[in-house]
Amino acid sequence: MVKIRLRRMGAKKAPFYRIVVADSRYPRDGRFIEEIGYYNPMTEPAVIKVDADKAKQWIANGAQPTDTVKNLLKKSGAID
Repeated sequence: MVKIRLRRMGAKKAPFYRIVVADSRYPRDGRFIEEIGYYNPMTEPAVIKVDADKAKQWIANGAQPTDTVKNLLKKSGAID
């Protein structure tokens, strides 16, 4: 099953996330299929940058976003 989820990057106590499309069997920070955006919760306000076209295409092809990613996609306006 293909999922759209967060991949943690950045230093200890300073998280930075990339929004990636990955097989659900791969580890959280491991192999992924495609990177479609990023999320930085450390800035004020938090920065969310998503390629809306790629996100919609993956969801149309059956990729399941996690709950957190679904909220981020809604906030960024990529999905309604």
